[in-house]
Amino acid sequence: SGESPEAAGAPTAVPRRSAAELERWLTEYLAGVLHTTPDQIDTSAPFDRFALDSVQAVGMTGDLEEWLGYRIDPMVLYDYPTIERLASHLAEQSP
Repeated sequence: SGESPEAAGAPTAVPRRSAAELERWLTEYLAGVLHTTPDQIDTSAPFDRFALDSVQAVGMTGDLEEWLGYRIDPMVLYDYPTIERLASHLAEQSP
């Protein structure tokens, strides 16, 4: 019929992200929020060490959702409190 799958209402595939890609995204995002460089971000440090307020934390999960293409509970930052742990968890969870 010549219609693209998107036009026909088929769901678009969500690309699977590796833990390394997720770590890089999170590191670059935090570096931007904190006005520093990615090499200054310790991926094994707890998120609370970065002094993110709740608005920044929710903003980060919202931007991450947009990049990943699926919903993320903002509470995940408490369950997986470092960049390394969160990236690993999200890589396993990605659709």
